[in-house]
Amino acid sequence: MFRKQPVFVRNLTPKEIAAAYAVPLSSLRDPQTLAERTKPGHENWLITMGVCTHLGCVPLGAAEGEPRGEFGGYFCPCHGSQYDTAARIRKGPAPKNLEVPDYKFTTPTSVTIG
Repeated sequence: MFRKQPVFVRNLTPKEIAAAYAVPLSSLRDPQTLAERTKPGHENWLITMGVCTHLGCVPLGAAEGEPRGEFGGYFCPCHGSQYDTAARIRKGPAPKNLEVPDYKFTTPTSVTIG
């Protein structure tokens, strides 16, 4: 939790990273590369706010076994927004990607948000 909102911390697999890089930026509603959404040297760690950018519901896909939608990222059950493995909006009413908060790695295994 950060500022009373859920935070998703996802250790992306090599397959998820490849899927994110395979998407043409021109096909995205809110174009951002995976590199723009992660930190150098920690490209496998995707840290986003767990709040749909449509109306503020909490998307599914952070926990094992939850639906991740057709793009393998997150699925918002409220109105059907679907995000890809880089948490970028791909389908549904959400206007923007899941927000990446300000954060930094303080050690190789610790992150400070805010």
